[in-house]
Amino acid sequence: MEDKLSDEKDTCEVFCIEKDKVEKLKNDIPDMTNLAELFKVLADETRVKVVYLLSKEELCVCDIAALLNSTVSNISHHLRVLRTAHLVKFRREGKQVYYSLDDEHVVHIIREGFEHVNHIHKNL
Repeated sequence: MEDKLSDEKDTCEVFCIEKDKVEKLKNDIPDMTNLAELFKVLADETRVKVVYLLSKEELCVCDIAALLNSTVSNISHHLRVLRTAHLVKFRREGKQVYYSLDDEHVVHIIREGFEHVNHIHKNL
């Protein structure tokens, strides 16, 4: 896949700082540690697939494993990581454990990310 902008330079040809902009934004950068950690958790393809499936409906570990052609042990590991990041929650019903997304924010993150990726690929 060739970059459409490959012929354009992507850096300034001269070094100059716009002091007004720099001063205005200098102290406006929030702590991004937790956000970066969230994206690290979602950077794993299996975990993002699990989150996508859970954005559709609540599922038990066995169903997720079957859908992703994986083992219950492997999916359980990924669900623990997602639970620690507050992306999923679970409920027990008898001997079954059902997972769902922690809240609507997670649904929005996945939908926006998916729409962005689809938008990019349509424009290539």
